[in-house]
Amino acid sequence: MSDDIQTTNNQEGEERRKSFRLDMEKELVDITWTNDSGQELNKKIVCVDFSKGGLKLDCDQSIAINTEVTITFKAAAENCQILKGKVIRCLEQDNGWFEVALKLN
Repeated sequence: MSDDIQTTNNQEGEERRKSFRLDMEKELVDITWTNDSGQELNKKIVCVDFSKGGLKLDCDQSIAINTEVTITFKAAAENCQILKGKVIRCLEQDNGWFEVALKLN
């Protein structure tokens, strides 16, 4: 194999990700969105996964596909980070909660 071919496995055989990813398991974030009735909703929910392209959230209610969502990390901090995304998936889990996937804008 040529040295210039990039592989997806390291020497130990573990997968290497080609995009930036943070371990956000169980980190709380604040989200804001407008529902189909035009009502603005705010929730503090768990961020399960965060990568360069999007987030996966654990929410107690569904959010419609294509809904624009504002995500605020560490809202109480002076230097909080605010991102915007769009719901690309919302799947009900066995426990009645929803796995919400967002693509960042």
